Amino acid sequence: MNKNNYNFYIIIPILEKTVKELDAPIVTRIKKEDNDPFKILIGTILSLRTKDKTTDEASKRLFAAAKTPEEMAKLSTEEIQKLIYPVGFYKRKAQEIKEISEMLIEKYNGKVPNSLDELLKIKGVGRKTANLVITEAFDQYGICVDTHVHRISNRLGWVKTKTPEQTEMALRKVLPKRYWKTINPILVTFGQNICKPVSPLCSSCPIVSYCPKIGVKKFR
Repeated sequence: MNKNNYNFYIIIPILEKTVKELDAPIVTRIKKEDNDPFKILIGTILSLRTKDKTTDEASKRLFAAAKTPEEMAKLSTEEIQKLIYPVGFYKRKAQEIKEISEMLIEKYNGKVPNSLDELLKIKGVGRKTANLVITEAFDQYGICVDTHVHRISNRLGWVKTKTPEQTEMALRKVLPKRYWKTINPILVTFGQNICKPVSPLCSSCPIVSYCPKIGVKKFR
């Protein structure tokens, strides 16, 4: 299908307007408060499989104790655990945060690298995290695909994929580049509030007339 048939230029501007009235994802909020690549990287790690409210509270506690890789590396894993609890997988994330901080000091002079390839060399940093860091922290082109972007892209028929990584690669082929940097915060906000995983709020959806509801069995 030609990408012009996906209605990107109709659907995305509608969603952009809609999500302005809703709470932005936590990493976008961290960026607005302090556009620090290190905080954005760590905030992204904390946010994985964790609700935004929990991530917000945990990140504030953590950054009050350590704002830089050097300060973070001085904390013990146990101290980081206590600061970030109860984020999902907090024990594993605490270890990753300490190791990431140490690697940034050892290999990158305490700076977060601004390329996807270099970020992916860091243990604990996957494609979702790396893409979000380069788009949010460095304003570079990337497509960050989390569960919301994966789900909604398939529901709309933009892609037909089984995993977030497959969705990223498929979107890179069809999504106009002007939307690469913003598709994640737009669809995450939309997915958290309207296009929910189970029983989406189709009666409140501003793009319902454009949506084929692929895979949707029940909606409100």
